Formats: sequence, structure tokens, C-alpha cells
Amino acid sequence: MNDTTDTIRVVIADDERLVRTGLRVVIDAEPDLTVVGEAADGAEVVPLVRELRPDVVLMDVRMPGIDGIRATEQLVAGMSEPPRILVVTTFEHDDHVYDALRAGACGFLLKRARAEEMVQAVRLVARGDSLLFPAAVRELALRREPARRAGAGRTGRSPVERLTEREGQVLRLMAAGLNNGEIAGRLVVSQETVKTHVGSVLAKLGARDRTQAVITAYESGFVLPG
Repeated sequence: MNDTTDTIRVVIADDERLVRTGLRVVIDAEPDLTVVGEAADGAEVVPLVRELRPDVVLMDVRMPGIDGIRATEQLVAGMSEPPRILVVTTFEHDDHVYDALRAGACGFLLKRARAEEMVQAVRLVARGDSLLFPAAVRELALRREPARRAGAGRTGRSPVERLTEREGQVLRLMAAGLNNGEIAGRLVVSQETVKTHVGSVLAKLGARDRTQAVITAYESGFVLPG
């Protein structure tokens, strides 16, 4: 979050004006949230984000020109401190959502979500957490399973193999959608211990956040969908 203020700064990227207006109304109604900019496509959002440095970007996954996936890739790869990107989509089983998560988005939100769910999601990702819907991500990963199997063995040693047994347990529970407190209860350890394990998992996988770690777990076959 921006160090100079407690207000969470948000940029909205969606090609539909009515959607942008609706999101702005919901976000600006909250005292700790503010919309600092809007973009109608990915080509607009990349320079806008670089200029405004928001904390969170609400990114439509399907836009003309540069779509949300490419825009996410450009922001994550091109900025030393990229914003937290929350994909906004109509359908949770859209394959584009999975591609956006792979590209660096930290979660996704349905356009039909209630106002309170939207603002809570923005706050959640702004503080560094990931927004995962385990069942939906498993469904998306399951659709990619044939391609993953076809590509198996073509790459070198997976970074997942570097995990200790305990770190592997933590990663599987992360993929199931458990938070640190729930993982601590399941493994009968302290939350601080879980936090340490999660940090180690992210470091070994080269993952920016929990979402990227879970995607890696599925794509390596360490966690199987279904």
C-alpha cells in the first residue's frame, strides 16, 4: 500500500463504461478506498499505472487491443514494484482467468459480486494477501491437465522438488484455500511457523505470492486438480 497515505488507490481497467462507472461508485463510497484513474483497454492501463502508481488494479480480463492478460504481464515484468492486480471477470470458469493468474494477477473477482465483496477483495489484495477460489482454480487447472501431461518431461527439474516435506504439506493446504491460521490448526503448529514455511515456499518456487505458488503446484503436477 502507498506509504504516504492509508487510502488504497485503485485503477479500473474495463472496456465497458457502465462497468467502470459502477465499480467507481462502489469503491469511492468507502472512506479508505479511492479510484485514481480509469482505462478502457490494456494499452491505456499500462502507462496509466506507471504514472499513477496505484495500490490495486481492477483488470477486466477481456478487452480490445491489449487484453488483461498481456497488460498484467507487462505490469508485473516492467515495474520494480507492480500493483496488486485483481482480475474482474463475468465467468469464473473463463480460461483467460487462469492465464491472468499465471501472468501475475493475485486473484479474481466476478462482476456480479456484491458491493461488500468487491471492497473486501480490494482491501484483501492491497494488504498483500491473495484472493483464491479453490474450487474455481481447480476447475480451470483441470481443463489444462491434458496439455500439462503432454508437456510433462520437457523441462528440467521442477522447483517444487526443492521443498521439504513440511513445505509440501503447506503448499497443498494453500492450494486447498486454507489461510495461515487454518493451516496452523491443521498441522498443529503456530501461525508464525506457518508464515515462515509460506515464505520459504514462495522463495523456493520463485513465486510472487500464494496465487503464483498454487499455479506452480498445479502446473508441475505436485497438486492434482479434480
